[in-house]
Amino acid sequence: MTPCPTKAQTRPRSTHRRVAPALLAVLLALAGCGGSDRGAIPIDTAQNSCNLTTSSGGSVVVGSGQAGDPSAPEPASGYVLGKKATYATKYMVVSANPLASKAGCDVLKNGGSAADAAVAVQAVLGLVEPQSSGLGGGAFMLYYDARTKKVQAYDGRETAPAAATENYLRWVSSTDQTPPQPGGARASGRSIGTPGAVRMLELAWSDHGRRPWSDLFRPAISLANDGFLISGRLADAIAGGATGLKRDAEATAYFFNSDGTPKGLGTRLRNPAYAATLGTIAAGGANAFYTGPVAQGIVAKIKATSGGTPAVPITPGLTELSDLANYQAKRRDPVCTTYREYWVCGMSPPSSGGIAVASALGILENFNLAPLKPTGSLAEGGKPTVQGVHLVSEAERLAYADRDKYVADTDFTPLPGNSWNTLLNKPYLKSRAALISTARSMGTAQPGVFGSAAQGVSLIEERGTTHFTIVDAAGNAVVMTTTVEAGMGSYHFTQGFILNNQLTDFSATPTDGAGLPVANKVEPGKRPRSSMAPTLVFRKAADGSMGDFVMGTGSPGGGTIIQYVTKTLVGALDWGLDAQQATSLVDFGASNSATTSLGGEHPVLDITNGGNNDPLIVGLRALGHTVSTAAQSSGIGTIISTTRNGAPVLQGGADPRREGIVLGNAD
Repeated sequence: MTPCPTKAQTRPRSTHRRVAPALLAVLLALAGCGGSDRGAIPIDTAQNSCNLTTSSGGSVVVGSGQAGDPSAPEPASGYVLGKKATYATKYMVVSANPLASKAGCDVLKNGGSAADAAVAVQAVLGLVEPQSSGLGGGAFMLYYDARTKKVQAYDGRETAPAAATENYLRWVSSTDQTPPQPGGARASGRSIGTPGAVRMLELAWSDHGRRPWSDLFRPAISLANDGFLISGRLADAIAGGATGLKRDAEATAYFFNSDGTPKGLGTRLRNPAYAATLGTIAAGGANAFYTGPVAQGIVAKIKATSGGTPAVPITPGLTELSDLANYQAKRRDPVCTTYREYWVCGMSPPSSGGIAVASALGILENFNLAPLKPTGSLAEGGKPTVQGVHLVSEAERLAYADRDKYVADTDFTPLPGNSWNTLLNKPYLKSRAALISTARSMGTAQPGVFGSAAQGVSLIEERGTTHFTIVDAAGNAVVMTTTVEAGMGSYHFTQGFILNNQLTDFSATPTDGAGLPVANKVEPGKRPRSSMAPTLVFRKAADGSMGDFVMGTGSPGGGTIIQYVTKTLVGALDWGLDAQQATSLVDFGASNSATTSLGGEHPVLDITNGGNNDPLIVGLRALGHTVSTAAQSSGIGTIISTTRNGAPVLQGGADPRREGIVLGNAD
């Protein structure tokens, strides 16, 4: 038998002359090769793998199309009642889409690591949830290696092109000081950062993967070719983004019917272009995405100058092929701090999520939260108490105040004291906690003062995103939050995937109203600040070091991610809620404004009569909170390591506000 080629041998030697990558992937698969020198492990593609077990003791098959199939399309819902914690003894995955959860679970079932499963999950999410994440976006990941007991952070955040200026999002050019078109930077080529998710996944896989790289794309390739049924959330995203999507001919052909109407709920959607792109990546690795025809297609789309019928002007971006070829994913040290009897690890800059969550928790550590746990039935997480919501929201106001002023890409703008410890040390956070009154909301908090150079405050409204959490049979864990920024990103569509509008997470102006420089301004090669907060929790060992894995969680939600993750951590660690209860719990919290949010979609809240019939809303208003009950769109995915009937188990919860499910081994 002819030996399989090594990974290096399957990489293209030239961007001009090579075997068609998609064809190469098929040939390798037929030959039993994975495009890698790692030993091939056969994939079990039987539809009965990683079933969803029902409360009646039966099971339904994800992707079967049969009655009860959790991936069967249904209208988008604000909140699905009755979700219960899911249990498994060996491995588990929770994502925002059933088909993605199944792809990851099948990889775990066949001996793959959490890193392997992450590649498969993201590949499927980019197909079935293109409004939230995909090949054209970025991501942050934390990986826990159970053997070494170490946590590694991976940074796949998008970057500004080398030609970007500090006014890149503000003006067309120095001589044409009008905003990018159409209607501002978001839908222009200026919003598109160099994608980072593919390079980051390959980096994490090279460190922790067990299965051949090309095997991990098979589920998504099959789904793209065979088609999947449009879900409620995707149907809403297509209809809601119609104006922007119709400026792009490829997006129009894919997302709309021949009469111009949006493809709706339950429509079978096939994406052979996406399958071909995945085949290219499967055969050639990340280099085949960042160079060659795929990269050329990305750059051409970023440089588009008009679109739609009738055509409207589009301000092109200044991204070149060299920007993609030079993109680097980065290993970073995670932000790990203690909270009561736990270690909590989050993502480091350019994400502000890890620092802001740790800041809020460090402030809350100075209060006894246990007696403030939710009341009533805990089926949906219970009814939060007035003082519980008050203290968490006040701590978040202080945390956001510091992050808004000081946190950005530390490769360009250092933190105060050149260390996140300046913002997170115990004495400092105790002093911040002292600013909280139990009787009155502070409204808007002021950032700490560190004697460094004066900086402006950057308030950026982030959007979109998705999250998944994975634990494999060896105890390794992944928490990964991934995004194209706003729903449907920049509306630019190429080769089967959406391009991000992530650069709008930069401050559009380099200075604030007082003329002070903003840390999160645009600079060439810089990564925009994020709120993504993938989080891992560990027990504190007897000697104070990091002990056993306790929990993994995270959420989409733009700037409110920090609030969603904080309430989930407090729910589980302080209030003893299980993985589903903590995930389902009312979304509450505050950024640095007088407004405190309570997710009005939750069934325990009574938002009739302006909320005046609900004791929680009335109680918060009495403390000076301006209460918003607008619906929240978290997508929390949580796995907790616990015991059941005296045996160790994994316990999972999927957000009832989205379409996701938890899957794991059934034995």
